[in-house]
Amino acid sequence: MDKYTGKSFFGGIAVGRIQMFKKGRQEIKQIKSNDPEREIARFNEAREKAVEELENLYKKALKEVGKTNAAIFKIHQMMLNDINYTKSVEDFITNQGVTAEFAVAATRDNFHYMFSEMDNEYMQARSVDIRDVSERVIRILCNAKGSTMDSKIPSIIVADDLAPSETVQIDKDLILAFVTVHGSCNSHTAILARTMNIPAVIGADIPIDGSINGRMAIVDGYNGVIYIDPDSELVQKMQLKQEKELRKRSLLLKLKGKENVTLDGKKLMLYANIGNADDLASVIENDANGVGLFRSEFIYFEKNRFPTEEEQFQIYKTTAESLSGKKAVIRTLDIGADKQAGYFNLDREENPAMGLRAIRICLTNHEIFKTQLRALYRASAFGQIAIMYPFITSVEEVLEIKRISSEVKKELDEQKIFYRRDVEEGIMIETPAAALISDKLAKEVDFFSIGTNDLSQYAMAIDRQNSKADRFFNPHHLAVLRMIKMVVDNAHKNGIRAGICGELGSDLELTETFLKIGVDELSVSPSMILPLRDKIRKTDTSKIILEFDL
Repeated sequence: MDKYTGKSFFGGIAVGRIQMFKKGRQEIKQIKSNDPEREIARFNEAREKAVEELENLYKKALKEVGKTNAAIFKIHQMMLNDINYTKSVEDFITNQGVTAEFAVAATRDNFHYMFSEMDNEYMQARSVDIRDVSERVIRILCNAKGSTMDSKIPSIIVADDLAPSETVQIDKDLILAFVTVHGSCNSHTAILARTMNIPAVIGADIPIDGSINGRMAIVDGYNGVIYIDPDSELVQKMQLKQEKELRKRSLLLKLKGKENVTLDGKKLMLYANIGNADDLASVIENDANGVGLFRSEFIYFEKNRFPTEEEQFQIYKTTAESLSGKKAVIRTLDIGADKQAGYFNLDREENPAMGLRAIRICLTNHEIFKTQLRALYRASAFGQIAIMYPFITSVEEVLEIKRISSEVKKELDEQKIFYRRDVEEGIMIETPAAALISDKLAKEVDFFSIGTNDLSQYAMAIDRQNSKADRFFNPHHLAVLRMIKMVVDNAHKNGIRAGICGELGSDLELTETFLKIGVDELSVSPSMILPLRDKIRKTDTSKIILEFDL
């Protein structure tokens, strides 16, 4: 029996045979062409077909992983239509007299190198995307087969790495687990695996030379371990563990309709994070108390222009009506850093994570901001809409937001357009600056939502998307927990509530800590609602003794 280790990304046990995932990459030779117009036409025809394929992948991903996670395929389509990308290919064809295949491969290599050499982790991640979309175009030009999986039975998929398109293309019923040699916890593929509820181990020290193909294996997604040719005793042990997990999931379904209340009577609200109105079905299915984070930026990602007020209004209105009186917290446009839309024409920044992003874009582009606010206030007439502003760092920013929102309300009043006067307006606490002045900020807003993803990376000075820094990233860092407690205390002193909408909210190891320090609500992926409810209902906060001094 051989044993390999990696990093656990999604828990679960898988027992089955290994299937190596074959990459469909083409070797392209430099061949001269005397007909550049024909080659450019071939490129554009292949590019259009690639966009069509990506749209089909987007529709498939919508059904399997929801709109938020499917958005990567919209981004890939935008890459193929990017003027810099298409111009580079056409220049290679025209100036060097090469075939479309070679021109795309050369552009792929140039862009891949350019992005991968950048200091910013987000831009480095785009190098993987540019390679993925380019190889799709090359495959179409060569009339070749794409990446394939030979097995027609459920298998453990092992690969050097998997692109998002490859992950979604595989029949979900044929995947027992994912194991990759490369990739990070923040890669699109890893996130897709979690959303699909499939055990996943990344960064595994496993051979990919074909020597393990077809061999029996066990993937322990809880501990990040892969066993090749396990003995019968281990197989039996893991199968029992697997059956126990399946029974546990079945029992969770019985928690639907129950309250999120501890044994000693403390109640915690559980909300869901979503990317668009299409994800509302999973909110309802998992019995969430409402939506605690509606990522409105995905409305912008789906278009090649700014969405109109009416388009946004219809989406927010649908959300409010679908929740039948439950709260929907809509976060205003949070674009920039690792989330880009080309038509915003944002300048390239050395460090976009600390640049012009989120509320900073809104406060420097009032018309964009006002359009969204008008749509939100109008939608408030149809349900419990609340508005949340991201990436706040000062009281002055909140006061400026209030001035702008007052102008919008005045316009609506003059036009005799009805909206709720009691719309709650809160802010995200996701910078150390906001945490440290949360006592001041609490006097200006109705609620806090702590964005632990950004708060953690800024507190520890670690880019969470940089896999090289994974060993230094500690999501349970005392500094982060102390800031969360500070924010909660300051909120309660000023009579407002404080919740968490980042990844830490889903961390069952921290649920008791959050209950003890008084967090009022958690907003998490819909699939985590029932496991958290189970944890809360089994907890007695009067008996919790924190192992650390907050």
